[in-house]
Amino acid sequence: MQPMTNHMSPDRWVAQMFSARTAAEGGIVRRRVSDVERLIGRDRFVKKIARRGYRAVENSGHFVIFCNAGPVRIVV
Repeated sequence: MQPMTNHMSPDRWVAQMFSARTAAEGGIVRRRVSDVERLIGRDRFVKKIARRGYRAVENSGHFVIFCNAGPVRIVV
């Protein structure tokens, strides 16, 4: 099944997310899992993150993407 898109292609959506100032500066971005699955698909999203060398976690219906190659540790 192909992911549904509204007015924006999946590639443009990803490019826009990673070109945001926070992402470009190595910060974090958060996206709803339901939006990712609807707009681009989970597998494709994960591949785009991995290709950039980034890390992500999923919690309570959200992806938190760390837009840098640093290690991610769960503290508590």
